[in-house]
Amino acid sequence: MRQKNQVELNLGTGARGEALSAAAQETEARAARTDIESRSALVGPSMEAIVERENLKKALAQVKRNKGAPGIDGMSVDDLPAYLKEHWPAIRAQLLDGAYKPQPVRRVEIPKASGGKRPLGIPTVLDRFIQQAVMQVLQADWDGTFSEQSFGFRPGRSAHQAVARAQAYIASGYGCVVDLDLEKFFDRVNHDILMGLVAKRVPDKRILKLIRGFLTAGVLADGLVSATEEGTPQGGPLSPLLSNLMLDVLDKELEKRDHRFVRYADDCNIYVRSQRSGERVMASLEKFLAKRLKLTVNKAKSAVAKPNGRKFLGFSFTGGREPRRRIAPQAIVRFRSRVRELTRRTRGASPAQIVTELSRYLVGWRGYFGFCETPSVLRALDQWLRRRLRAIVWKQWKRGRTRYAELRRRGVGRDLAAQSAGSPHGPWRLSNSPALTIALPNAFLGSLGLPSLAPNKAANPSNRRIRTRMYGGVGGEEP
Repeated sequence: MRQKNQVELNLGTGARGEALSAAAQETEARAARTDIESRSALVGPSMEAIVERENLKKALAQVKRNKGAPGIDGMSVDDLPAYLKEHWPAIRAQLLDGAYKPQPVRRVEIPKASGGKRPLGIPTVLDRFIQQAVMQVLQADWDGTFSEQSFGFRPGRSAHQAVARAQAYIASGYGCVVDLDLEKFFDRVNHDILMGLVAKRVPDKRILKLIRGFLTAGVLADGLVSATEEGTPQGGPLSPLLSNLMLDVLDKELEKRDHRFVRYADDCNIYVRSQRSGERVMASLEKFLAKRLKLTVNKAKSAVAKPNGRKFLGFSFTGGREPRRRIAPQAIVRFRSRVRELTRRTRGASPAQIVTELSRYLVGWRGYFGFCETPSVLRALDQWLRRRLRAIVWKQWKRGRTRYAELRRRGVGRDLAAQSAGSPHGPWRLSNSPALTIALPNAFLGSLGLPSLAPNKAANPSNRRIRTRMYGGVGGEEP
C-alpha cells in the first residue's frame, strides 16, 4: 500500500517523500515556474491540466485496466508504476517544456472480422499513459461539441444506441441507406488537416507539438523504423478521439444539409427516402470528402440500398413498416467459424473444458448480439451449439461397447442404446438422434456451464421440439 501511495504522490509533483538531488530540485523549480507562467496565458486545454495529479491517476488506472502488449522498449504495464516513480519528475518537466518526444510504435497485424489483416500500432506503455492523460483532458473539452448522431468512442454512448437510432430512421419512412465506407480511414488521415482542426480548439502549442509527435513518431517493423506521414495509428488511446474530431467535419456538413444519419467511428449511414436521392447524396459526399478532408470513399464496399440488404455494426434490419433488428448474416458466419474452432472434435479436451472456453466467448457475444429482435435465430444457434457438443461427446466415447454402456448408464433403453451404438452413421448425424438427446439433455449441458443464447422463455424447449427442428434449418447443417 505504501508503494502505491508513493507512485500516486509522484504523479502529482514528482516528490518521492525522500531527499531529491540538486538536479531534481532544479527540475522541479523550473517546472513550477513554467506552471505559473503558463496558467495565466492559456484558455482551454493546457499541458498543466494534462499533468495534474488526479488526471494522471485516472490515466494510470485506465492503462492498467486496458493491459495490452509492450511497445518497442519491451516495458510491460506492470513495470510502468515503478518506472514512473523513478523517472516522472524528468518526464513531467519535458512535457511542460514541450520537449517530450514519443517513441515509434511497434507494428503488428491482427485479423479483421471480414477477412484479411488490419495493421495495429502499439505505442510504448509510457506513451500510452501520456496519450491517455491527453485524451481525457481533450475529450472533456471537445465531446460536448460533437454531433448527436456520433456514437463511437464517446462516454455514455454505444453501438447499440447507434443501431437503435438507425432503426428509428427506417421506421419513420427513410427506407434507403447510403452506406458510406471510407477507404483505409485510419491509415489515410491527413496530418496537416487534422492538426489544423486540433489547433482551432487547443491554444497550447506544447500540446499541439506533442500530438504531432505522436502522429509522426514512426513505425518499427522488421527491425526498421519508417516515418509516418499520414494516418492515426490504431492502438493508442488518442487515436479514436482524433478520428472523431476529423469526422466531425463530415457530421456538421450532414447536419447542415438536414440529413438523417448515424456515425460510429468511420462507419457512417445516411438514411433517405429513395434510391435516386441516395445516389445524389453518395456522389455529393464523395466530392466533399475528397476536397475537404482528402479522404476516399471505398466504392467496392459502399452502396445505396435497402437497409435489410446492408449491415451496420454487425446488425441488419427486417423489411416492412416496423423494421426489427436482426443479426447480420456475416456476423452469424463469423460466430459459427469461431465456435467450430472452439469445439473441434480432434482437440482431445473434455466436454467440461470445452464448455469453459466456449462460455467465455458466448457470454460476450450474447451481451452484444442479444440486442437483436429475432429470438428464433438465437434459439436455432442454441440448438446447433448443443448438437455440436453432443457430437464431441459421442466421438470421445469411441468404441461401440463404451457407447452402449454410456447410453445405458444415462437412461437410454436397451434396444435404442444397442441400435445407436452399432449405427454406421457419423457423430454429426447421431448427435441429433433420440438416444443422445436422452443421454445428454439440455440440463446436462447446462450443468457444465453452457450459457444459453436465447431468451429465457425459449431457452429450454423440450427434447422432442429439438429433434423436430434439428433435421432442418440452422440446426440441420453439417458442422
